[in-house]
Amino acid sequence: MEVELFEKPKKDAVVIEGFPGFGLVSTITTEFLIDHLKAKMIGKIKTDKVQPMIAIHKGEVIEPLGIFYSAKENVIIVRAITPVKDIEWELTQCLMEFYKSIKAKEMISIEGISSDGKPPEPEAFYYSNHKIRSNKFESLNIRKLEEGIIMGVTASLLSKMPETTFVFAEAYADLPDSRAAAKVIEVLDQYLGLKVDYKPLLKKAQSFEGKIKDILMKGVSANKEKIKKESYFG
Repeated sequence: MEVELFEKPKKDAVVIEGFPGFGLVSTITTEFLIDHLKAKMIGKIKTDKVQPMIAIHKGEVIEPLGIFYSAKENVIIVRAITPVKDIEWELTQCLMEFYKSIKAKEMISIEGISSDGKPPEPEAFYYSNHKIRSNKFESLNIRKLEEGIIMGVTASLLSKMPETTFVFAEAYADLPDSRAAAKVIEVLDQYLGLKVDYKPLLKKAQSFEGKIKDILMKGVSANKEKIKKESYFG
């Protein structure tokens, strides 16, 4: 597994990563940010340990593990539209090496978390062991996550790269949750000053929810067809 860059970003960039997880919050968030920041693809993560599938959406190839960059904001977005089960530790190591090689200043990991009672409006939380960053979240009235079970790439990052900044939002587990993604985007806007137009925010997040769900469902269907063919010819 390795990162292939077509263009090198400026140093001191902020890296935002989002791998499919609880409520697909991270995937919807990164998709929205790529669109909003007009970020262009500058690289990808190459690996032979994910399903060999390329999605085509509106005539464009969607890389399963793409790296995007907004030079204006100096923000890098790592977007994944493919399951990464069983390669979380290797992905984390790859992200760490990439982070160090480009001399980035902060890694932000996005994830959805379960909530008791599922309130009408999801709440966002942060986790950081960096005093200055923690103080900034507190000044924005974002509470630190005190209790929770974290899984996937987010968990491996927390274990191997504890200086990462984590942003969580309460979400539904059994469907793509665009409301939770919108909450994360609101927090990132305040934290990073991305100047997001909040009026069309939820509507746009919902449209990305549909796009991502469509791509992932096509991937599931393609995998089922692959299994059928293998079974038939076997």
